[in-house]
Amino acid sequence: MKFRRILLKLSGESLAGKTGTGIDSAVTALYAKQIAKVAGTGVQIAIVIGGGNIFRGLSGVDKGFSRVKGDQMGMLATVINSIALSMFIQKEGVEAEVFTSMAMEPVARHYAKEKAVALMEKGGIAIIAGGTGNPYFTTDSAAALRACEIEADALLKGTRVDGIYTADPEKDPAARKFKTITFSKVYELGLKIMDLTAFTLCKENNCPIIVFDMDKEGNLERLVVKGEEIGTTVENN
Repeated sequence: MKFRRILLKLSGESLAGKTGTGIDSAVTALYAKQIAKVAGTGVQIAIVIGGGNIFRGLSGVDKGFSRVKGDQMGMLATVINSIALSMFIQKEGVEAEVFTSMAMEPVARHYAKEKAVALMEKGGIAIIAGGTGNPYFTTDSAAALRACEIEADALLKGTRVDGIYTADPEKDPAARKFKTITFSKVYELGLKIMDLTAFTLCKENNCPIIVFDMDKEGNLERLVVKGEEIGTTVENN
């Protein structure tokens, strides 16, 4: 086993599948199956999911919403996604519970590190929703915050690309993939992996970030359990 405890960051769009909006039950079920399988090996897992498939706060500003209210709507969208994923994980026979950054009982438990860690230590999966609970912070920032808070061995960012490249591989066929790269080099090259707040938080707390393709079935297990070099690892050294 390569990692004892991880935080997995998923985008809201990833749950939407090819449609780009809403929740695709087939995609969500596939994610749940992979996550449950890894949890079954003893790896402790926390998850943070975005809400862009339902509502993105910044986009709401252009439609007449205030930034604060738009971000609050985005936080609620992450709760919807988290509840959906939790149900599919439970169907796989693994306990999964949704925690929220603001009080939202009986929909979900109010988040506290001790509650989430206690659940993970007994084999359950903690899905932490609602962002940081504050406007102007992205779910990337929330993922970095929670990863550091629960003392995760790494923050795994599941995307549709298989790592970090010198340029967008979908636009530049000559783009070169990094196997490993330092936080400082990412700053130097101006690569966009996560927002600056999230990225700096991981750097200062020595929490590695691994960017990998979550859509390829089996990748999560290969990375976390088998220790294969999947994706790109960002670390201080």
